[in-house]
Amino acid sequence: MPGWYSRKRTREIALIVCFLAPSLAIFILYRLAPLGWNVILSFQSWSPMRPPRWVGFEHYEEMLFYDDVFWQALWNTLIWIAAAPIGIVLALGIALLVNSDLKGASIYRTIVFLSYPLMTVAVGIVWRWMYDERGGFINWVLRSAGIIDKPLGFLASFDLALPSVIATEIWQILGFYMIVLLTGLQAIPTHLYEAARIDGAPAWARFARITVPMLRPSLFLCAVIALLNSFTSFDLVYIMTNGGPGHATELLITYIYKLGFGQTKFDYAAAVTVVQFVLLLFLTFLANRAAGGNAGAVERD
Repeated sequence: MPGWYSRKRTREIALIVCFLAPSLAIFILYRLAPLGWNVILSFQSWSPMRPPRWVGFEHYEEMLFYDDVFWQALWNTLIWIAAAPIGIVLALGIALLVNSDLKGASIYRTIVFLSYPLMTVAVGIVWRWMYDERGGFINWVLRSAGIIDKPLGFLASFDLALPSVIATEIWQILGFYMIVLLTGLQAIPTHLYEAARIDGAPAWARFARITVPMLRPSLFLCAVIALLNSFTSFDLVYIMTNGGPGHATELLITYIYKLGFGQTKFDYAAAVTVVQFVLLLFLTFLANRAAGGNAGAVERD
């Protein structure tokens, strides 16, 4: 009996390995291996035209003490992350409205969601025209309403460029957040609200003590997606401002691209990538702790 069980167990393990091997190989080849090579490259002086030379923490020292553009890009990325809750709060408000008995809620839900499937490049081009100082739609509306006397250079201003691009990002991702939160709202048992009403709990108490706690997994998902977007919003920034004016809208991801493919400093770009990756892990850990420490965990019977 023990020998038969051992052989059966061996066959089960071999079958599992056969099923997992292709996906695991792709994950190692395209995820772990490039990440490991990137970390090694950040400690080297490397160029396609010469052999690599070990330089230790030289790139990190230059980045932290002598590179003002890095700090500007890091600060802009943190501002982008800090603005993400604005989109989540707006999406939650819209989700609450379309989840109610509001007339035409399905139409409003469709209209809000339509912004998400659009290509980011197309969104950037359209909004760049809307922000245009000469013939842009937003300037035309503001001047027609008498709010401003002369056109505003939204994307040419050091103060307005980053908020303008962030507003475009929020507009595009708003539909995705709304669908995620709406799904979470519809999964909350209605009897909880009925019991709260019978007990005389006001609307704000039902929202704070039932809706928000039950929406924690959905809010955590939105927060993680917002973090990822903050670190990968290359195409929108590249199309709208290319990091300008100056470096007013420079993000870490756009700075990495310029270092690697614009200045061929692949080794230095690798060091900045490592810093970005560590920052992403740290912020994701904080988001998980804020969500209770076990967001996304699978419950076992």
